Amino acid sequence: MTAFLANPDALRRMHPFPSLHHRITHTADATQAVSIGNFDGVHRGHQALLGTLQESGLPTAVLTFEPLPREFFRGTDAPPRLSSLREKVVALRQNKVQNITCLPFNQALANLSAEDFITQILVKRLRCGLLSVGHDFRFGAGRRGDLDMLCRFGQAYGFLVKEQPPFLLDGERVSSTGIRAFLQAGKLSQAAAWLGRPYALCGRVVHGDHLGQELGFPTANIPLNRRPVPVRGIFAGRLLSPQGNWVAAISIGLRPTVGGKQMVLEAHCLDADSPDLYGQQVSVELHHKLRDEEKYADLDTLKAAIDNDVVNTRNFFAEHPKDSE
Repeated sequence: MTAFLANPDALRRMHPFPSLHHRITHTADATQAVSIGNFDGVHRGHQALLGTLQESGLPTAVLTFEPLPREFFRGTDAPPRLSSLREKVVALRQNKVQNITCLPFNQALANLSAEDFITQILVKRLRCGLLSVGHDFRFGAGRRGDLDMLCRFGQAYGFLVKEQPPFLLDGERVSSTGIRAFLQAGKLSQAAAWLGRPYALCGRVVHGDHLGQELGFPTANIPLNRRPVPVRGIFAGRLLSPQGNWVAAISIGLRPTVGGKQMVLEAHCLDADSPDLYGQQVSVELHHKLRDEEKYADLDTLKAAIDNDVVNTRNFFAEHPKDSE
């Protein structure tokens, strides 16, 4: 037995989300319809996969991993995620996934054979009755497991395997890689079309240096120093919070004019009387890229640029009123 399977706690260590009413699944109570994957971004291709689970009439379950396998194998060379684990859980819940299991991806799991993955995890732990996966799904040590193996084991253990074909938009296969490329190129509307919603970053609002307040543009600050993100620059968007939702001018970057060293998201809510959001979890949607981040000669020049960003944010939402809803 591998070290992974010898330690049952390996199947239980997850990030708890009490505020999301997140239930950690250890061993399933009943036969489930299951899908497996990174689900990075929970985009429209993923949503089609989840729709297959819903159609089965069985309780629905997703098995995912933390860190993502590519992060385990590639470390800091891995591309930035589209969604944090928290954001992924929220999106899966919104897509009516009832049970979410997140396995710690470590060396023991990387060494787990495809056969043991099926028998020990899919069959014994998840009680899989139906498995819905993409056409190119691979699993197990050395990526030796494939659809043919799943179908053979399904016949032996009594679960059905459904292959989900690629989800196409305008003839292109929707993928997390493609969405990441759109975001890095500033093509927010294309990214939103593939995601099925505006791209958003979530986090807890913290105190900053209050420079925005001094310049007349108070901001909600979310540190990003522990999270590489696929976007950088100045954006028109929206801030969604328990207190309300606001159109916002948003900066994501290092703040080079003031010698910033760490990535931070700053959102200036328009037409709001400086809402007190400190300590709250908020979501910041990005609808349109206004410009790249720049280093200015002084604070007066920076203030003039922010003034212009606010005007351009208003203009964007005046031209696209549905985006502000």
